[in-house]
Amino acid sequence: MSVQILMPKLGFSMNEGVLSAWLQADGAAVIQGQALYALESEKSVEEIESPASGTLKISAAVGQTYPVGTVLGEII
Repeated sequence: MSVQILMPKLGFSMNEGVLSAWLQADGAAVIQGQALYALESEKSVEEIESPASGTLKISAAVGQTYPVGTVLGEII
């Protein structure tokens, strides 16, 4: 079963964010709770943790702005 990696809503007024860096490579084995990517919002840059353990499949490009809820990748 795969788990989608979604653009989170970090604050009440957040509608979109910039994917500033993937901290793990595409195809890498990741562990739930491990830092997965860096997200830049209007107010801060935060590292977002993996929602599950498995193999990372990246579908979103670094440097792009994505609306909250966009699928950035998945853990398979």
